[in-house]
Amino acid sequence: MGKRGPAPKPTALRVLHGDRRDRINTAEPRPDELEVRPPAWLNAAGLEVWEQLADDLAAKGVLTAWDVEAYANWCDAVVRRRDAAEHVATEGAVVEIPVYNKNGDLTGHRQGKNAWLLALDAADAQVQRYGARFGLTPSDRSQLNIAPAKDPAGAERLLS
Repeated sequence: MGKRGPAPKPTALRVLHGDRRDRINTAEPRPDELEVRPPAWLNAAGLEVWEQLADDLAAKGVLTAWDVEAYANWCDAVVRRRDAAEHVATEGAVVEIPVYNKNGDLTGHRQGKNAWLLALDAADAQVQRYGARFGLTPSDRSQLNIAPAKDPAGAERLLS
């Protein structure tokens, strides 16, 4: 079972709010200032999505070298969602499905749900889930706290 309750406050926010010292994680891992590059497995369409936001997210400290795989998964899900949406727009949400008898002979057709709707729903869920991690909707952005300037000694100075 997952963790219960609201998401924990970021460490920097705990320091600013003056939380008790024993409730502040002073050993929280921080990613190094490494170059953020897309993974090799991301296809050309995924790279186009990557290039739309990656530089801005990296500049704000939301996308780090540790987040590359999750962001690439978001880019891939966006591409799959667009592809599925295009198929649904072309073919329609309801399609003709062939009906066969037990001998394998075609006996007619019935109306049914387009299979691309399943792919669209799955990709849409992934876009929402991964996008929330990077604050890509207004409600998700309201949950992120970004420090105005990078001051690596700032937290230690406030704790002492």
